[in-house]
Amino acid sequence: MSHDTLPRPVKTPDVPAGRPTGRRRRHWTQRANPFAGVSTFIWLVVVIVPIYAMISASLTKQDEALGNNALKPPSDPTLDNYNTVLHNGFGHFLWNTIVVAAAVVAIVLVLCVPLSYVAVRTRNIWASSAFRMFLMGVAIPAQAVVVPLYLMIAKLNLYDSLLAIILPTAAFAMPVSVLILTGTLRDISEEMYEAMALDGASTTRMLFQLVIPMTKGGISTVVIYSALQAWNGFLFPLIFTQSDGPRVLTLGLFNYVSQFGVNIPALLASVVLSGIPIFAVYLVARRALVGGLMGVGGK
Repeated sequence: MSHDTLPRPVKTPDVPAGRPTGRRRRHWTQRANPFAGVSTFIWLVVVIVPIYAMISASLTKQDEALGNNALKPPSDPTLDNYNTVLHNGFGHFLWNTIVVAAAVVAIVLVLCVPLSYVAVRTRNIWASSAFRMFLMGVAIPAQAVVVPLYLMIAKLNLYDSLLAIILPTAAFAMPVSVLILTGTLRDISEEMYEAMALDGASTTRMLFQLVIPMTKGGISTVVIYSALQAWNGFLFPLIFTQSDGPRVLTLGLFNYVSQFGVNIPALLASVVLSGIPIFAVYLVARRALVGGLMGVGGK
C-alpha cells in the first residue's frame, strides 16, 4: 500500500479551554419553581402575622386592646403589661415549668435510649412484640385515661405536686420518643457493631461509645419534643394540681382571666415571655432536630 492511499487524520476544531464541548443539561432540582416560592411566602405570612399581632397587642394598653385593629401597630406602646406579668408570679411559674420540662426530658432519655437500643439489637419475636405493644401508647389519648391516672396519683400521695405533672407527661412522651430513636438507631451500620464486638466491647460500652454519639440528631429531636410536651402541657397540671405552689405557666395564664373580663394585653405578654425559652432551645438545636426527624423512618 502506497503512502498516498493511507487515510488522512481528521482535524478537529480547537476548543477554547474552559468551554464545554456539548450542551450540559440542567438538573431538575436547579430549575425555577414559582409554585414553591409562592407557597413558601404564603406559609411565611401565615406564621409571621399571628406573631406580629400577639407582640403588637402585648404592647397596647388594656383600654385600647379591644377597639383597635389587630394588625395596626400601637399608637402609644407601653411595657406596663410585661411589668404586670413579671410582678404577678411569672418567675415562680416559669421555674416550675423549667423543673417539669427538665425532669421529663431526663426521664425520657434515661428510659427511651436503652429501650430503643434493645428493640433494635434484639432479634426475636418477644422483643418485636414488646416494641409494638409499647408503641400502642401513641394511639391512646391522655383524656381517655385521666380518671385512672387521677386515682393512681391520689393513692401514691402525689396529688398537688410537681411529680403529679412530671410522671404522666413523661409516660405519654415516651412512645413517640422510642419511635424516633429506633428509626435513628437503624441507620447505624452492622459493621460498626461487629467492629466493636471484635474489639471486645461490651453491650454497655457499645451503648455509650457508639450508639449515643451516632444518634445525636435523634436525641436532640426527643429532647425538643418531650420538652415541648412538658412546656405546653395543660391537662395534667389542671387535673392533678390545685394550689399555687406547683402551678406552671399554662395555668398561670388564668391569673389574667376574671369574672369581669380578660386582661388581653397582659395575657399575650405572658404568652410572649413563656415562648422565648423554648424558641431559644429550638434555634440552638434546629439542625439536629431536622436530621433526627429525617431518620424516623429508618432503613
